[in-house]
Amino acid sequence: MAETLLSAEDVRAIADLARLELSEADVGAYQQQLSDVLDYFQKLQELDTSHIDPMASALPLSNVMRADEAGPALPLDEVIANAPDSDGEQFRVRAVLDGGE
Repeated sequence: MAETLLSAEDVRAIADLARLELSEADVGAYQQQLSDVLDYFQKLQELDTSHIDPMASALPLSNVMRADEAGPALPLDEVIANAPDSDGEQFRVRAVLDGGE
């Protein structure tokens, strides 16, 4: 149960920012849920983390990406065969400007 209950007006303002339409029943339900979430954040704010070094990840990760190495290309006929539309060895795409033709 939340220590401080958000007002219905606060819930409507949050819903408006999120571009959500809420019924009156939804407003009442979200009053409690959002208040509980904010209370939990308040508890997290009270934790003493001064002895913990800042970090980007809780896991000891270094570079987890594979090396960028050149490899063999796909055969052109396979690539063109997968295109929705082509003209010889080129992809054909709809024009973005000038009417789309």
